[in-house]
Amino acid sequence: MKNRSELRDIIVKVLYQVYILNNTKVKYSVDTLISEQLEIENSFVNDSVNGVIKHQEEISKLANTYLKDWTIDRLSKVDKAILSLGIYELLYTSTPSIVCINETIELAKKYSDQEVIGMINAVMDQIYHNEDLNGKE
Repeated sequence: MKNRSELRDIIVKVLYQVYILNNTKVKYSVDTLISEQLEIENSFVNDSVNGVIKHQEEISKLANTYLKDWTIDRLSKVDKAILSLGIYELLYTSTPSIVCINETIELAKKYSDQEVIGMINAVMDQIYHNEDLNGKE
């Protein structure tokens, strides 16, 4: 059984594939992409991947509000996946805010360079301090 951190890693991989495939004319199924990464179905992974895809427009708009002189679509696809998942968890799930931020930073440390880690950290921190997170702690 995978822990939440390992599952987030899988979510980022699936979102990365989605972003790549969205730039091609290749037809794909999100469920197939998920099942290629997981032996057994997992509602956290399914809900998170589908939630990010469903809310991508709002997530991107919010990220762009806090990315200084940059946009989320200019980030690498893996960095976009990490930031999108972090913002999704912060806004749309009951995961404690501090966990969302820490997990997002850990993913960034694994896949991104120092500059991007700082950018992602700053965006997550600003969203945490400036957005109404519906009373989340």
